[in-house]
Amino acid sequence: MPYILQFILVFLAMAIADVCWTYYFIKIDERKSLAAGFWGSAIYLCGAFGVLSYTQDKSLIVAAVLGSFLGTYVTVEHKKKEESKNKK
Repeated sequence: MPYILQFILVFLAMAIADVCWTYYFIKIDERKSLAAGFWGSAIYLCGAFGVLSYTQDKSLIVAAVLGSFLGTYVTVEHKKKEESKNKK
């Protein structure tokens, strides 16, 4: 697989994993066990792909870090906008 494609896939997998982490904690806080279980499984799936990729090529850690940051940032910003919209 071409390096750039692998980089993009690791970036996306880790971004999605961090979206999943954010919603996992939200669902735990809401005491929604089934939804939290779903998000927990998704974390594992995305994380496993990322870890397997960057253990084979250490330079892909950059993609993982960038993807993780973006996934968390975008999800938290989205939740803040959603919550402020619901307060109005």
